[in-house]
Amino acid sequence: MSEVYRSYTPAEKRKRALLVLRGVKQAAADAVDPKLDRQIDRIDQAAEERGQREASALFRQDEKAKATLAAAKAAERAARGKDRAAARDARKEAERQARATEKAIRRAGL
Repeated sequence: MSEVYRSYTPAEKRKRALLVLRGVKQAAADAVDPKLDRQIDRIDQAAEERGQREASALFRQDEKAKATLAAAKAAERAARGKDRAAARDARKEAERQARATEKAIRRAGL
């Protein structure tokens, strides 16, 4: 599998699958059109660029969630009395958000 993360749109997935199928049929007939490979390469390039942007956005979001969680933990430790319950709720929400961003990164395969 490629080390490059690609994010295809549904239309790109359909178009790419159609082009690959057409290429397989042409390969069986020993008459492969080079246009097919160029079209597939263009789709892959667009998906790769989109994937890089999405991956960097996911990692930025994860770093932000981790920083928020660290601040919430510090605030909880420093809080007393009624403020402690609010700080605990804020920490739990920060933990939930951090888990969600980590899950999104795993789902993306990064």
